[in-house]
Amino acid sequence: MRAVVQRVKEAFVSVEGNVIGQIEKGLVVFLGVAEGDTMDDVEYIAKKIIGLRVFEDEEGKMNKSLLEVEGELLIISQFTLLGDVRKGFRPSFVQAAKPDEAKKLYEALIQICKGKVKKVDKGQFQAHMLINVLNDGPVTILIDSKKQF
Repeated sequence: MRAVVQRVKEAFVSVEGNVIGQIEKGLVVFLGVAEGDTMDDVEYIAKKIIGLRVFEDEEGKMNKSLLEVEGELLIISQFTLLGDVRKGFRPSFVQAAKPDEAKKLYEALIQICKGKVKKVDKGQFQAHMLINVLNDGPVTILIDSKKQF
C-alpha cells in the first residue's frame, strides 16, 4: 500500500462539478492499494498518517501531528500510485489490487481514521475526480507499507 501525503491549508475534490469532499488545514492522502495488501497494511498506513509530525510547533519546527493541530483528512483512492514505468513509457498497473479488494481496504482506512481524526472526507472510488489542493510548504511525504521507500 502506498500513500502520498500532502500538508494543506485547504483542499476539495469534485465529481461531475459537485464537491464531494472538502477540508481545511490538514492532510490530503492519495492512496494506492497493491495486490496482496491486507488490514495490516491499512493499520500501518493509518498509524503513519495520523502520527506524521509535519506541522510546525511554536518554534517553527515540523514537530506536531495531525491530532495535535486538530487537522482534517481528505483521503482519495489513486491506483496510479502503483504504476510501474521501469520498462518503456506506458505505465503497467499489474501491481494494483483488483477494484473490489482495493475499495474494501480504502474504506477500512477511512473508517480507522474517522475513529481518531475530527473530520475525514473522501473522494469517490473509481470516479474521474478533480482535486484542488493548496499545498502548505510544500510538504509532500511518501509512505509505503512494504517499506520500499
